[in-house]
Formats: sequence, structure tokens, C-alpha cells
Amino acid sequence: MDYGRAELVDRLAADYVAGTLRGAARRRYESLLPAHAALRAATRAWQERLMPLTLSIPPETPPPQVWQRIQGRLDGASAIDSVAAPNAWTRLAFWRGLAGIASVAAVALAVLLVAPAPVQPPIIVVLSATGAPAGGAAAASFVASITADGRALVTRPLVEVALRPDRALELWAIPPGGAPRSLGLISASRATVVERGQALAGADTLAVTLEPPGGSPSGAPTGPVLYAGKFSL
Repeated sequence: MDYGRAELVDRLAADYVAGTLRGAARRRYESLLPAHAALRAATRAWQERLMPLTLSIPPETPPPQVWQRIQGRLDGASAIDSVAAPNAWTRLAFWRGLAGIASVAAVALAVLLVAPAPVQPPIIVVLSATGAPAGGAAAASFVASITADGRALVTRPLVEVALRPDRALELWAIPPGGAPRSLGLISASRATVVERGQALAGADTLAVTLEPPGGSPSGAPTGPVLYAGKFSL
């Protein structure tokens, strides 16, 4: 890969910080960080851009099945260890070694990336329902968290929005006296990360409209405005 291409570097860094870069690709990315200043800079930039957004997302308790699977894996590892080395001190040394490796890896990654500079808290915008439900969407409200630099945002419905399969929700940034600019489709049931910060420039309103499944076919809102909220960058 040509890591001199800014677009490629930015996309890889975004996937890495968001956690969508996995397996061998993630390990390769981490191995390249020491030798590529551009990768390190892009990674720090995406950390500063996305991490503050998690402050507005309430924590969720993992379902019991998650803990059961974790326990099952731990039990399986213990069984294998008992067959290979029944001595308790050997098992203890194994887990201590594993913990040591994990600690060293964490410290090494922190050194590679350098401690990020303090970041400003996100701007919170409440998008309230503008009227009665329309087109199968139930009355509710959304919360949007915008990074202090205005380059990314996260939306999340306060309650799941009941939506027909043939309808979608599209988010718009609206400047005073200007035409709405699409920020893309957003989920009616969970958080959505929006990475179109340029469209926020000069805008002071976020709005959600009801659109066809693929979004507005014309590039302008075609359905009713269901939710809206004011903000200031």
C-alpha cells in the first residue's frame, strides 16, 4: 500500500480508532506506526475527533450471554493448561506472563502515539419532534453530539423510532437562510457516527427528515421534517 496517500492514511486511521480494523490488518497497522509519522498523526487526530463523542452515549450493561461466553473461554483455557501443566505454579506463571505481555503492549502503543492533547467536550444538541408522527415514524427526540472542531458528530434516538421498512431518516445541516446539506442517513434505533464535518460549516440547525430507503433522490429534503434542533459551533 502507498502510505503516502493522505486519503488512504486517513481512512485506515479512522477504521483503527473506530475499531472496525481487525485481525491481521489491525496488527499490521500497529506494526507500521513506529515508522510512519503520517499514520501516527492521523491516528491521534481521529482519537481526538471521536473519543469525546462517547461521553454522550450512556453505558450499557452487557447481556448475561456475554459473560457466559467469557467464562466459557476462560474455563476452556484453564482445562487446556491443566492437561499440559497440572502444576498450579506453572499456570500462575502463564497468566502472569500473559498479563505482562498485555501491559507491555499497552505501554508501547501509548508511547508510539504520544499522549493526545486535551480535547474540548462535545456540543450536545437536542433534536425535538416538530409535530405529530408522519409516514410511520413515532414521536420521539434525538440527541446529537458534535466535536468541538465540528468535524464529526454522533446521533442517537432517546427511544427507538418506529419506522416503516420503506422509509429512512436523513440528517441535514441547515445554515441561516441557506439550503439544507445532507449529512447522510441515521439509525432509528442506535447511535450513528457521521463524518461529514465540512457540511456543518456555517450551519446553526440540525434537522431529520423522512425519506425513501436510500435517502433523498434529489439532494434536497423531500419528506417532512420530523426532528430539529439549534446549535452553535
